Amino acid sequence: MAEKEKPVGTQQDSAERALQRMDMLERRLDDIDSTVGAVVERVMKQPMNVNITCPHCGKNIQISLLGSTKPTI
Repeated sequence: MAEKEKPVGTQQDSAERALQRMDMLERRLDDIDSTVGAVVERVMKQPMNVNITCPHCGKNIQISLLGSTKPTI
């Protein structure tokens, strides 16, 4: 029986795809970090209300987030 041969460059293509995926993941994590940072800054400056509707009973739930900032010198 003839053995199946892998095409030349398969490992290189796989490594390139892995690097592309790592770059995409890094960009996504940077975007998440920026978003979370912006929300934290807003919360620390003023109160923020989050309204959630319960998927089971349909009641509205209001969550208030309060923060305080230390004065900077």
